[in-house]
Amino acid sequence: MIINNLKIMKNKSTTKVFTWSIIVALGGFLFGFDTAVISGAEKQIQELFQLSSLMHGFTISSALIGTVIGALISGKPADRFGRRPILFTIAALYVTTAVGSALANNVSSFIVFRFLGGIGVGASSVVAPMYIAEISPAKIRGRMTAMFQFNVIFGILIAYISNFLLRDFGAEPWRWMLGVAGIPAFIFFTLLFLIPESPRFLIKIGQIAKAKVILEKIEVSSIDEEIEEIKLSMSQSSTKKQNLFSHIYFKPISIAFLVAMFNQFSGINAILYYAPRIFELSGLTKSDSMLQSILIGVTNGIFTILGLILIDKVGRKKLLITGSIGMSVCLGLVAKTFYTQNFSGYGLLIFLLIYIMFFAFSTGAVIWVLIAEIFPNAIRGKGQSLGSFTHWFFAALITFLFPVVEKLSQFGVAYAFMFFSIMMIIQVIVVWKYFPETKGRTLEDIGGNLSH
Repeated sequence: MIINNLKIMKNKSTTKVFTWSIIVALGGFLFGFDTAVISGAEKQIQELFQLSSLMHGFTISSALIGTVIGALISGKPADRFGRRPILFTIAALYVTTAVGSALANNVSSFIVFRFLGGIGVGASSVVAPMYIAEISPAKIRGRMTAMFQFNVIFGILIAYISNFLLRDFGAEPWRWMLGVAGIPAFIFFTLLFLIPESPRFLIKIGQIAKAKVILEKIEVSSIDEEIEEIKLSMSQSSTKKQNLFSHIYFKPISIAFLVAMFNQFSGINAILYYAPRIFELSGLTKSDSMLQSILIGVTNGIFTILGLILIDKVGRKKLLITGSIGMSVCLGLVAKTFYTQNFSGYGLLIFLLIYIMFFAFSTGAVIWVLIAEIFPNAIRGKGQSLGSFTHWFFAALITFLFPVVEKLSQFGVAYAFMFFSIMMIIQVIVVWKYFPETKGRTLEDIGGNLSH
């Protein structure tokens, strides 16, 4: 009877964690949608506003500039005011950018609204994974946090499908492509009323009773012991230093920086933002290019689910190493295709789809999980902010430079993909030699061991 009751409680607690996680992960859906939707609109926007290559790169990367800033500034208010209020702010920004960018009548207003949306995306990449990690028990934390990445990928897929369906809708299809995001953004805002505050944040500000009520809904036993462990980790951090750049936090800082940097040096954002353009360079029509972009989105979603299944079984390191090797090979083949200009058959599509497979179950699934795990409770917001800032800084840089590199020479795209291929080989070595394995360990255990 006792065993059966524990199973029932466990099932109920898992359901609660899953429900709250999926609601917060909707921020990831909008993150992914916003990231990919511009790929279907960017050429129309360039032609409408008559933008040079340099100004075009800046216009498209304006959202990513906002994302860099959003990632940089969101950790501190999340630590001060709580995770939940910042999530509401993020949802409001998503609604604003969808409506505002769709109605923009000049390039300046378009850049402003895309920039505001970027702030929401950057803040979402900080606060949402952090919240999910803090409400999830250790044994399912990887899967729950990786759900954020799955929703990012799902958002990317829906953006590609939406772009394809709306490609000839109305006089200016790009406005509909961008504006439709306002619907899921409003739903996200409404559902946030159903989630509680993070129990670890409540313990940090001394609201132990409220934290215990929430923990009782997501844990089946040892709640008092867990509260004491969290309080102890908070007190240990306060007796050290809460300055993120203290030498005792060098290892988690360096890991967050490296995993975020290599995520972008895989070339993923160049492919997601410019997928139709890349396929058009190989000779495909606009319609066929958008259709093949959908295949990329479907593949990304399927193999992100695989990563979600494996991350708590295989571990973070093995996924990163395996994926990096596969990505390096595929990126090298893409580079060769562009260098030789041999676009016969479906070779380019196959290489990119296999690349996406390896990316999705490895660095795509791991990045937000690992960054959310490695920092101690007292500075998790600041640490998550640093990791996300690094990710978005390099994303903005690559998105800005890619169309410029394309125009520099006949082999510009080939050189870019060869650079990405080499970076993945370097990532294999760094992960193998330097990264810890975090699967199955409590946040307090991981943070304490990495902070010396």
